[in-house]
Order: sequence, then C-alpha cells, then structure tokens
Amino acid sequence: MDSSEEKFFETLAGAKSNADENYGVELAKAEIHMASRAKAPEQKIIEPEEEETEDNWDDGEPEGKLMVDVYQTPDDIVIESAIAGAKPDNIDVNATTDSVTIRGSRKREKEVRDENYLYQECYWGKFARSIILPQEVDPESATVTFKNGILAVRLPKVNRKKTKKLRVKTE
Repeated sequence: MDSSEEKFFETLAGAKSNADENYGVELAKAEIHMASRAKAPEQKIIEPEEEETEDNWDDGEPEGKLMVDVYQTPDDIVIESAIAGAKPDNIDVNATTDSVTIRGSRKREKEVRDENYLYQECYWGKFARSIILPQEVDPESATVTFKNGILAVRLPKVNRKKTKKLRVKTE
C-alpha cells in the first residue's frame, strides 16, 4: 500500500495527520470569519422627529429584498406585497413609464436578544424592490393602497395601439 492509500484509510479511520490539523485550523478560521460577517449591524433607531427622506435611504444600513406578486388585468399591471409591521408613512413608491421602485422600513415593536431566538426568518429594517414592467404604464394615473399589511400598486397600461376617431370640424 502506498502512502496516499495509507492517508486515505487513516482519514476514514479517524486518525489525525498534519493535513487534518491544518484543515481544522483553517476551518476554525473560516468559521470565525463567517460568524463575524453574519453579525447584523446595530439597527439605526429613528427618532419620531427625524423623517425618512429620499436622501437618507442610502445610509449604509443593509436592505432586505421585498417579495412581490406582479400580475396583469386587461387594463392594469398590479404589484402586491405583504409588508406586515410597516407603517404607510414609512413606504415610498416611485413609478416611471417602465418601472416601479418600492422602498420602506419596518421596525419590531419589542426588542428580543439574539440568544433568545429559536428561528429568525422575518426581516426587520429597510427593504426595497425595483421591478421592470413588461409594458408601458401611465404613472400619473397609478394608485397605491395599503390595507391589512398588503401594499397594492395599480398601474394603468398605456395602449399605443388603441386608436381614437377624430372628428373633422369645418371653419
């Protein structure tokens, strides 16, 4: 049996070699590095008198990706999103003829220490989503509603193919 086969069987049997020790050290370093990267930065607490404006959206705080449903009716493109915990004043919707951007933030009502979590799947803090629309819309006629934690953006489609019959007037 050559030395590479011996090392293979030693590894299977659980015998340690220098390579195993080095691997363990590198693995520990990687775990420490990943743990330090995984720590969430402290959330910025916005005092009631401080208003969120377009200017302070990009303050370096991490931003979650907003989950959306996008569908169409014969006349509209509709975007819906469940944004539980957000207040309408903390949601900003911008629409152009070919895209929509939704930004906002939601805050947890009570503070829970990290070691007390069994699961933490909900995102608290800033969120955003930009959607490229499949068809041109009229942003001036768009409507936004927020009911029971569901944001709905209704964008009327622009129908360039539709023709309008014009009457000729005599002077």
